[in-house]
Amino acid sequence: MVTPPRARRFAYDRGRMSSEVRATLSLAWPLVLAEVGWVLMGIVDTMMVGPLGPAALGAVGTGSTLFFAVMVLGLGTLYSLDTFVSQNFGAGNIAECHRWLFSGLQLALLLSVALVALGYAGVELLDYSGMHPDVLAILQPYLRRLMLSAPPLLIYGACRRYLQSMNAVRPVMVVIVIANIVNLIGNRVFVYGAPGVPALGAVGSAYATLCARILMAGLLWGVIVRRERRRPSGLHDVPFVWEWSRLSRLVRLGMPAAFQIMLEVGVFAFAAALAGRISPVALAANQVALNVASFFFMVPLGISSAAAVRVGHAVGRADPDGVQRAGWAALRVTVLFTLVLCAAFFAVPEIFVRIFSTDPSVIATGVGVLFVYALSQPFDAAQVVATGALRGLGETRAPMLANLGYHWVIGLPLAYYFCFSRSWGVVGLWVGLSLSLALVGATLVLVWRRRSIAFAARYAGAR
Repeated sequence: MVTPPRARRFAYDRGRMSSEVRATLSLAWPLVLAEVGWVLMGIVDTMMVGPLGPAALGAVGTGSTLFFAVMVLGLGTLYSLDTFVSQNFGAGNIAECHRWLFSGLQLALLLSVALVALGYAGVELLDYSGMHPDVLAILQPYLRRLMLSAPPLLIYGACRRYLQSMNAVRPVMVVIVIANIVNLIGNRVFVYGAPGVPALGAVGSAYATLCARILMAGLLWGVIVRRERRRPSGLHDVPFVWEWSRLSRLVRLGMPAAFQIMLEVGVFAFAAALAGRISPVALAANQVALNVASFFFMVPLGISSAAAVRVGHAVGRADPDGVQRAGWAALRVTVLFTLVLCAAFFAVPEIFVRIFSTDPSVIATGVGVLFVYALSQPFDAAQVVATGALRGLGETRAPMLANLGYHWVIGLPLAYYFCFSRSWGVVGLWVGLSLSLALVGATLVLVWRRRSIAFAARYAGAR
């Protein structure tokens, strides 16, 4: 029996999609583990200074948050390397990949100077923050040392974006594992002392982080050099010259990505401040739910990076069908993961909450918050993956505008209304934010669909 042409095409497309899903998973899982490792470094810092008392614990936690708030401008801007390196790699233009790497490293150096200066100015302004003197006495010296880790962290970020855009993701994962081990040992040595090393307290945690980040940057650069020796591709033939037009393109594409991250993180930080106005139980439950959500968010975040790379490769080789397959395959994998996770949130929510607290009131409130978040979790995962796919196309403004409009103009006012006017408490905060997450997710998936179709139409017109 002869298979009808339409049936043959469906079977062929299904096979290509299955192949794309496998390629996405192969690229994504090391990146997911790298993101998880990044989170674990912060958890280790907090756990290691915990025995020093509440002031040290609060100082390290607050210092890490403030550091990240500054560094997101730099790390987010370097996301633009995903677009330029992956598209040129897909086109087979390796020399251009090298040039974008060098421009990324130059941008990392420039950003380091600006962000370190901004960080040190912020440290001095903490004198006027009204913080408790005991916390401030630890926080300021801790932040001064931690800001020294900004340059190696940004260099690591540039090297990571370059390597993952060229399908070299396992070194990124391995380096994060090594860095976590070094950070753990460094915390033990610098915080509590060792033979020949004085106990530095909470400030020692900053030195441990600094050592780990210097190692991260050095190891990834070593991976790049080693890859060049094993498979010469002309890296040493490309001059390390300052190309200001190239730097300008990185900034123009990267700054919206950085602001998008700031808007998303900022709205949840603002919600945490509102939770603090309700009660200690509400604040604790909010933090527990945020910790759970943030940890599992690392999975779609890793898939998002893989989507950016796969879409960029397809753009580079002028493959419109490959562009669409790459984006939809990443979204399909993400939705399947989130459906399983949501089922777990609905079936056994207490398991997740009890990891962070045994207080009955916190558990009861945290379970309610997780129920609400579970309804929007697929949309939250979809929006970050769609953001990655759009970045592969070279689009970063739409995610920024969606986060600004839905979170800050719609979600946050609704969260305030449900929390205080309707007396729903911290659950009301998450109802408002979950609604905005659903809107962001749905909108960005539609934007991805429209932009990927438009790319295919432009390619067909060019032919």
